[in-house]
Amino acid sequence: MIILDPKAYLIGLFHHAVSAADPMKVVAAHLPPKPVGRLLIIGAGKASARMAEAVEAQYGPCEGYVITRYGYARPTQGIKVVEAAHPVPDAAGESATRHLLELVSDLSSDDTVIALISGGGSALLCAPIEGVTLDEKMSLNKALLASGAPISEMNTIRKRLSRVKGGKLAEAVYPARLITLMISDIPGDDPSLIASGPSVADTSTAKAALEIIDRRNIDLPNHLRAAVKTSLDGPRKGASVLETARSVIIAAPARSLNEAAKNSGEVEVRILGDALEGEARDLAAEHANMALSIQGTMSPGDTPILLLSGGECTVTKRGDGIGGPNAEYVLAAAVALNGAKGIHVLACDTDGVDGAAEVAGAYAGPEMLAKADQTDTSAKAALETNDAHRFFKKLDDQIITGPTMTNVNDFRAILILPN
Repeated sequence: MIILDPKAYLIGLFHHAVSAADPMKVVAAHLPPKPVGRLLIIGAGKASARMAEAVEAQYGPCEGYVITRYGYARPTQGIKVVEAAHPVPDAAGESATRHLLELVSDLSSDDTVIALISGGGSALLCAPIEGVTLDEKMSLNKALLASGAPISEMNTIRKRLSRVKGGKLAEAVYPARLITLMISDIPGDDPSLIASGPSVADTSTAKAALEIIDRRNIDLPNHLRAAVKTSLDGPRKGASVLETARSVIIAAPARSLNEAAKNSGEVEVRILGDALEGEARDLAAEHANMALSIQGTMSPGDTPILLLSGGECTVTKRGDGIGGPNAEYVLAAAVALNGAKGIHVLACDTDGVDGAAEVAGAYAGPEMLAKADQTDTSAKAALETNDAHRFFKKLDDQIITGPTMTNVNDFRAILILPN
């Protein structure tokens, strides 16, 4: 197979991965017949508005209220869509969450609630417990984002200080029937960690949260630490809260990787895993060395090899640059490859936002370092200061999609051509 434009080829695979998780394609199959009686649609996350749109495509206008990221709203018929901040919460998110809790406060066992939950919900569902302010939650979020903690650890801590996370939304909905449709952005697809598990049983503990805080050197005021320490584990109202609740994951990273593989053409696909975590630069170096080793065994005319992986990398902030984990992964991989011919790298977040930048990710080919030299840009300096997005902007190698309306974590692809 001859690939004339490796960059366009890899971008095309990314779009296939995103398309496989489009709520308009995956929601309908998991909806029950429209319930008789009161039906309330609620939700939070980057995909929640698109999920609401998909629900109404099947049911028609519905009563409901969902919270999504700024710029991620969709046209709905009856469900109200409210926008708020991500990844650091804001007052709009706090106000919207309190309104959502009020909306479900008077339900009966004759009512049905469908919760639409996706990645990003942790920041968007923001209702601090008594004694904790929004500013304190915002500071904690910023500290967690800069610490290099994986999403599982971040959400374990977030649950302890929230009125809605860790199954508390399920408690608020009870005794109504609760059906939760989830789009997973969590390595391993643990429902209790997707958006911090607002509608499923909490499997975390206060002890585990404190251990993470200490290991990650998160500086918490004494009253916040005390609040974490004294927070209760498990459903506060007992197991009966979950007797009428069920949840299903309707889209996940593995499915998107498989869709990319299915559309990859005549190449040899090797899926390295859908739940890879760790420092972006470390994983990139590992994958770059793997690619070099594989290429060393290839002969001219051999079938190209495609390495695919998903999961969520992290970045421990060392500098003041602009760069999310996907762009940093590509930059670190390119530095490790050092211009090796025939190896091309792409990494993007399937929600279209890499870190705090409105950029999905980046691409790097063998010519990247030479292009950088022509613009007096140092790849190593950009990596040292976590400035990958600015670096790739200068090279015109950012991948910009705008809001994708879904979120199944990171997509990484390395194309290896024989020399």
